[in-house]
Amino acid sequence: MEGRLVQLRRELQEIDPGLRERLRVAGFEDEWLVGLAGSLASGTDEERAARRDARNRVKGAVTVPRHDELLAAPTWGTPESEHLAALGDAAIARGELAFCVMAGGMATRMGGVVKALVEALDGHSFLDLRLAENESVTRRTGGRSLPLWLMTSEATDAPIREALVTAKAGPHVQTFPQGLSVRLTSEGALFRHSNGHPSTHATGHGDLVDAVRRSTLLRTFRKAGGKYVWIANLDNVGATVDPAILGAFVASNADVMVEVCDKAAGDRGGIPVHAEGRLQVLEEFRLPAGFDASQVRVFNTNTFLVRAEALETARVQWNWFEVEKTVDGKQAIQFERLLQELTGALASTYIRVPRHGTTSRFLPVKDHDELARRRPEIEGVARSRGMLV
Repeated sequence: MEGRLVQLRRELQEIDPGLRERLRVAGFEDEWLVGLAGSLASGTDEERAARRDARNRVKGAVTVPRHDELLAAPTWGTPESEHLAALGDAAIARGELAFCVMAGGMATRMGGVVKALVEALDGHSFLDLRLAENESVTRRTGGRSLPLWLMTSEATDAPIREALVTAKAGPHVQTFPQGLSVRLTSEGALFRHSNGHPSTHATGHGDLVDAVRRSTLLRTFRKAGGKYVWIANLDNVGATVDPAILGAFVASNADVMVEVCDKAAGDRGGIPVHAEGRLQVLEEFRLPAGFDASQVRVFNTNTFLVRAEALETARVQWNWFEVEKTVDGKQAIQFERLLQELTGALASTYIRVPRHGTTSRFLPVKDHDELARRRPEIEGVARSRGMLV
């Protein structure tokens, strides 16, 4: 095994200087990957799978959350919702909120097209809708531009930057790149394309924390009085700025607020459970063997409110998960991390949000077929929230 790791170190050192510089700028370190490769370098496929399974699963007891630990989303029109919305709008008007959209990855699920630039509705890309929402919130709260940050990847950064220039987005709209790594073979060697070049990949939405720290955005935002960061997936048009939800977070003692929604038939995803001393989000592959995930009737929508100070300073012990990919017709291994692991490091609260109708906050779009099915819902939400006029 040691010989294979020595060989991997050599291969990494011999990578083309241009690629090595791109990796360095994105936070890549050779020894980080060598350490992870140790789990691949020996044994049969079954033995490696068993080690991976044991490493991923949390230790100790796991229990379901109580009903009262999942807050109900504010109901519009009630005195409570109006009070919370006033708190939220006041925070936005003071410049205390930034909205951060995850627009990275490798642009594969939409046929190699950058998802931000896909036409979500007639004449409007996903990026157009996010920019329109940003303008709507800015107008509603008094004209102070709401910072909009887009986490890009090596595959999406240049096209998104070009689109922002074309759209004449203001300086309050900024991008920052997520991490970059190289794939390995199942034996722990450097995976190469047929042309001999190493195969690169983005390292998961958990990159956001380190990536925004590497940029100047978070530091500058906090110095100017920024207090809260709303994080959402680009393709979930339902995850917009809701002043009442923001108000509920402002009034809470939590560092993180996680949006969860009721499961529908076939839904699988990270669920809130008590584990290792915290109410945190765990994917099903991390739960103890035999734990019935259906006991928890909600799941994580990957939309978070986070206190800016905690986002900048929290010490997060990231788990890196092995993901198998088919590249050039061959099996490759890449390591990714998940943003929801913030909930294992920080005090988190959970809010149950709707997923149907014009109040829906969960409208994910993973591919063209799902986009076609969801277009009527997306249009209804977009019109009701100032994205379309």
